[in-house]
Amino acid sequence: MNMVQPQGTAKVRSRGLDVFYGEKQALFGVDLDIRAGEVTALIGPSGCGKSTFLRCINRMNDLVDGARVAGSLTLDGDDIYDRSVDVVQLRAKVGMVFQKPNPFPKSIYDNVAYGPRIHGKAADQSELDEIVMTSLEKAGLLKEVKDRLQESGTGLSGGQQQRLCIARAIAVEPEIVLMDEPCSALDPIATAKVEELIDELRENYTIVIVTHSMQQAARVSQRTAFFHLGKLIEVGDTEQIFTNPQEPLTQGYITGRFG
Repeated sequence: MNMVQPQGTAKVRSRGLDVFYGEKQALFGVDLDIRAGEVTALIGPSGCGKSTFLRCINRMNDLVDGARVAGSLTLDGDDIYDRSVDVVQLRAKVGMVFQKPNPFPKSIYDNVAYGPRIHGKAADQSELDEIVMTSLEKAGLLKEVKDRLQESGTGLSGGQQQRLCIARAIAVEPEIVLMDEPCSALDPIATAKVEELIDELRENYTIVIVTHSMQQAARVSQRTAFFHLGKLIEVGDTEQIFTNPQEPLTQGYITGRFG
């Protein structure tokens, strides 16, 4: 299991972070600390840069033609964009759960076992079995699927598929889990299960969640960062952001005047 850093320590730190897609600048000089052992919610209107920031942390933006990053972004003090960084190893440390559940067209078991196999996390079959079962249990899914592990992951309900993707992400023992609107395609009951799971997972992982739901941000996060037009407008404790924002733009967004 990961060595969990003291809560409140900066796990990820950006300073003067700029991101460009071709000629278009998507992020402008973002200074933001993501604290260890907490859930940080990134909120703001569509196109504000919150998903762009999220995808910098595991270098998913590398996959976009013309994407360019300037400024500083560190994980435990090490430059994420240093040329010596092995991106595969970085993405093992920084897991990701996407907006739409995307299980592989494999069995439930093989979905979770995929990462540990690639990264050599298990010495033998019994160790792999243990990783799979533990990951499914942590994702709150084991009871529902334990008798059908060889059935296809794509045959599960939407909410179960998303929890399977969370199990798959945590099976390689990441330190950070990024979630890009993980509940936007789910019904309220499935959403509540995922939110409950997020609260449990923060005991062992640092979590960054992009959400369009301010109610969700208020329920699951300890800190909230508000983005607007590519700029970080305000960051603070979630309760303070929602009850006593310091910036007029933040106030306008959370009270529904725009967004």
